[in-house]
Amino acid sequence: MNNTVSVTQLNTYIKNLFVRDGILSRISVKGEVSNCKYHNSGHIYFSLKDERSQLSCVMFSSDRLNGLNFTLEDGQNVTVTGSVSVYERGGVYSLHARTIELSGQGELYVKFEALKKRLYSEGYFAASHKKAIPRYVKKLGIVTAETGAAVRDIINVSRRRNPGIQLVLAPAKVQGAGAAESVVRALKKLDAYGVDCIIVGRGGGSIEDLWAFNEEITAMAVYDLKTPVISAVGHETDTTIIDYVSDLRAPTPSAAAELAVFSLSDLQSELVDARYDLYKTMNTLINAARQKMEVLGKDIEYLGPVNRLEQKKIELDRTANRIGEAMRLKILTARNAADLMPDKLSNLIWTAFNRTRHRSAVFTEQLKRLSPIEKISKGYAYVSHENKGVTSIAQVNYGDCIEVSVVDGALVCEVEEIIPKNIPGEE
Repeated sequence: MNNTVSVTQLNTYIKNLFVRDGILSRISVKGEVSNCKYHNSGHIYFSLKDERSQLSCVMFSSDRLNGLNFTLEDGQNVTVTGSVSVYERGGVYSLHARTIELSGQGELYVKFEALKKRLYSEGYFAASHKKAIPRYVKKLGIVTAETGAAVRDIINVSRRRNPGIQLVLAPAKVQGAGAAESVVRALKKLDAYGVDCIIVGRGGGSIEDLWAFNEEITAMAVYDLKTPVISAVGHETDTTIIDYVSDLRAPTPSAAAELAVFSLSDLQSELVDARYDLYKTMNTLINAARQKMEVLGKDIEYLGPVNRLEQKKIELDRTANRIGEAMRLKILTARNAADLMPDKLSNLIWTAFNRTRHRSAVFTEQLKRLSPIEKISKGYAYVSHENKGVTSIAQVNYGDCIEVSVVDGALVCEVEEIIPKNIPGEE
């Protein structure tokens, strides 16, 4: 008799055995949830474990509506009721869950919550203790496994954002026995070496896989570091104790590199914008200063002694013109009267006219002598200080700047010596 069968035939036979078995067709299994993943299709894949064994489980989306009334997470103690079946193509068996009931929290989850609560009460999560991440990190420390996706992601993102960044890797064991101690040693080594910032983390995994980052010694080490730390453990939905203790939490290792390393292209764009803003501001200030100088220049020109002398000269010219016009009218009147009067009266009028003309000439000469322009033209000068005429040494002090106006311009002088003089008749 030939007992040789194909792989498919054997797996099908075993599956039928499971289906026909009354116990396996409806069985309840108690254990701790691990490696829980929600698939896009709506199915939930997870494992049940105890101290010695582990069992693969799946709950199909069609069973979730009536069989699960809470969010299934790692670390939960549950009772799963369903049937054991064989996946023929893979030759593996698993528990197809029909209902899942929460029966308590797993041991690791309880330890996680207890440590989290205690560290919070002791101030390890306080915002006042957190250090700022430098904006321009030049030397970046990395604590993770030497091989794996996490370190590659950090390196690739960092080099893309800033090709000149210096990366310092302190490899550590991130899973299993001794992982927490390995991470602590790496953190302390980088802190002593001197880097601008440290990224510590790894890729995703179950609560057991990430447990090195939930240990108290790891949390204490992160808290005591002088260097700012960014935690990047697991995926976005994963949370560990050092996420609360670290100075900044990133959802993934790639995101941590984005947060730590500044973009060189963005910096160059910022510099271009800053230069444009600087030029614009400087031009505005220069134009405002220029306009102010022009206004002040016009004020100085208007209030200066030269303009004042010109105004006095115009006033003198107008006065002379009025005097001349008055004299011309008197002469015409006198001539007309002389033509109509006898010779004696004419002589008297001419005598009076000549006397008036002489007085006018004397008055004109006196006005000339009183004119500041006439005095300046003979070697005198007009002295002013702060737009006021200086007539006494008491009006100025040592070091003051005075303006001396002469006939063809003005001199700005500094007072170096004051010599008082006695005026006759005064003590």
